[in-house]
Amino acid sequence: MPPLHSSDASRFSTGVLNVDKAAGETSFAVVNRLRRLTGAHRVGHAGTLDPLATGVLPVLFESATRLAEFALKLPKTYVADIHLGFVTATDDAEAPREAVGDPARLVAADVESALTEFTGRIQQQPPAFSAVKLDGKRAYELARAGAPTRPAPREVEVYEATLLDFQPGPHAVARVEVRCGSGTYLRSIARDLGHKLGVGGYLGRLVRTAYGPLTIENAVRIEQLVEPDAVRDRLLPAEVILPDMERVRLNVEQEAQVRQGRSVRVLPEPEPGPLRAHDAEGRLVALGHTDPLRRTFVPEKVLS
Repeated sequence: MPPLHSSDASRFSTGVLNVDKAAGETSFAVVNRLRRLTGAHRVGHAGTLDPLATGVLPVLFESATRLAEFALKLPKTYVADIHLGFVTATDDAEAPREAVGDPARLVAADVESALTEFTGRIQQQPPAFSAVKLDGKRAYELARAGAPTRPAPREVEVYEATLLDFQPGPHAVARVEVRCGSGTYLRSIARDLGHKLGVGGYLGRLVRTAYGPLTIENAVRIEQLVEPDAVRDRLLPAEVILPDMERVRLNVEQEAQVRQGRSVRVLPEPEPGPLRAHDAEGRLVALGHTDPLRRTFVPEKVLS
């Protein structure tokens, strides 16, 4: 998909930057660095990566920040190293390990069999150290204060969970690839897989290799971006982070009406359901839906 450039020199471009986040940096810190570099008014990200995790982090600029809620619906793919035989308070390598069982007896077939329990729509309990809110406070705040409480289980969807490699022995490590929906904690999968195998487990290395159509092969490290134009040249159109929806084209008069929040008749008539509207040059203008009675496009979210 070609880069998107701004025609308004007074502000930064609207679009999405596919960043390969480095280990040790928070997603929020990446956003701050890019805000300072570009001078953009609005910068955000879609889908937090833990500080130890690396990989694809979509960073949204200007009007694209309004699409974050849609981006979160896209499937994500991770490659995770799950260490067996131990547990930690954080379900990852940030806390001291506690030995649980001897994984030396395990073979790859055992892990593959257990992984089948973690696909489909499953109930998953988020980690005690997570951003889930409990009585108005983040779970990690309660945990750091010495009152760790496991958040209630919730439904998540795991499309695929595949064993890529298995290193047997007293410090066994299972490398798995997981393709999942929004809200899935890989730390919880590591913890629960270890429990299923009877030896305990925690998450080690974690790489997000894909986020919808964004892949790590096409991502850019933030160290490569030394000036605003370097960011602008790598921007993708905002719609790259939208799930599949029918596209309608607006002429100049229709675009003016939609920007005022008015419904318009478009041809050919779209099917019922969510729609995205583009201007005559192909730029995303608004998201909305079809009014089947009036046979019009009804704007719900208009981008500047």
